[in-house]
Amino acid sequence: MVQRVSRAAVRVDGETVAAIGPGLLVLLGVGHEDNTDSAERLAEKVRALRIFADADGKMNEALGGREVLCVSQFTLYADTARGNRPSFAAAAAPAAAAALYDRFCERLGAAQGRFGAHMEVELTGDGPVTIVLEVT
Repeated sequence: MVQRVSRAAVRVDGETVAAIGPGLLVLLGVGHEDNTDSAERLAEKVRALRIFADADGKMNEALGGREVLCVSQFTLYADTARGNRPSFAAAAAPAAAAALYDRFCERLGAAQGRFGAHMEVELTGDGPVTIVLEVT
């Protein structure tokens, strides 16, 4: 999930571990089918998304020099089809997910949260722009 923001920050145990100004907050879920190639393609897709206003106020500009904050979010793979307790069986194992999360962030030049930590994420959205992305 990609959210256009004026600013965003992530804290762990009350300590700010990353913060950005205008740009994108990415909540990244990694599934069993994901691999290095899909992580790199998704990073390039995020970089190329034309969701920032151009001189005419139209969503027509890509990320450019703006910042990115990426937070690992295995709960994006929640399956709530049965019962009231989500299943996260579709999420990748932590070791595999951490490696792909790191690769995605490296490829995108993103500031990072702390993988696997209980994080507090704060954001100030920049307009109603939230997009769910997948690479196939």
